[in-house]
Amino acid sequence: MNALQNNDVPTILSGHANWITPELCTALSEYPLDSVGTEYPHFARVVESSDDSIQPSEDHPVFYGCFDWHSAVHNHWCLVRQLRLFDDHPEESAIVSTLEERFTAEKIEQEAAYLADNESFEKPYGWAWLLRLVSELSLWDADRAEKWREMFGPLEQRVVELFEREFLTQDRPFRVGTHDNSAFALSFALDYARVVDDDALETAVVETSRRFFLGDKAYPVEYEPLGWDFLSPALTEADLMRRVLERAEFQQWFDGFVPAITESPYDSILEPVDVKTDSDDGLELHFVGLNLSKAWSMAGIASTLGDHAVAEPLEKSAQRHVEHSLQLAFTEDYAGAHWLTSFVLYLLTRNEGGIAPEP
Repeated sequence: MNALQNNDVPTILSGHANWITPELCTALSEYPLDSVGTEYPHFARVVESSDDSIQPSEDHPVFYGCFDWHSAVHNHWCLVRQLRLFDDHPEESAIVSTLEERFTAEKIEQEAAYLADNESFEKPYGWAWLLRLVSELSLWDADRAEKWREMFGPLEQRVVELFEREFLTQDRPFRVGTHDNSAFALSFALDYARVVDDDALETAVVETSRRFFLGDKAYPVEYEPLGWDFLSPALTEADLMRRVLERAEFQQWFDGFVPAITESPYDSILEPVDVKTDSDDGLELHFVGLNLSKAWSMAGIASTLGDHAVAEPLEKSAQRHVEHSLQLAFTEDYAGAHWLTSFVLYLLTRNEGGIAPEP
């Protein structure tokens, strides 16, 4: 990706967008624009009978592309965030046209109705990204954003209701590196609650996070990754808890959570996961996403730890992860192209509002 070559890794990892060029803006919009309108191939739900047809655009008139619903949601977030952050975006006209076509009251109400009839659909990963999308619209001071945010009201309300009733009431968390990761969903819901000033949801998410994770100690980080992870269970949990705890309490918690992260064999988590670029298995591209999410998690954790002894090793590790996988994220392979750009944008702009906001 030529648009990245003239920038040093600390600048790329800064989380600020003032260095991002029009060329890179174009690259960041290319795959999301293409993917949100690509209905097939698509990850199908369960087929109930021979008469049961699956046509994603009928069930999901907004989020039918990108192989699956959650990827469609975070690609729409990716496009909205670019419009908010980058003035005079070279693809502004195409992005606005694409979003205007999908963001209509009728289509969004149909998405809400589907969730009313299918309450476990996309729990919790898709719900988390929907809240991320709505919070982005809330942050954007523009007439069209206000109009779109109002349209999303029924779907937003449905997702918040489901999150409170079906997720926050769970007895235990899921510590996995894929879509069911509880800490990931909680961190996105917490960010949303703080952006939109939903004090009740913020309190509930904080209480659930403490109940799930406050007592965790000596996490077996050396076992990661497990399967085709695109998240680190350990680092995603720590990235949540830095949002939940005051700095001093977080430093103390982190010391107990990973007490020897710079020592063998636990330091294995500080190294990027190898990606076999010649593999025919699209799931291998999950490791590109894993390295990106590890990078943003470690950078955020390091900034919260401040002068803690492991902050610098985490920061340097985040840089190695960027060096290893950022270029690989701009793949033409649809198995990665339909979702990786949103992970890139999250990483590159993590300090531009809406991500881990102060309480």
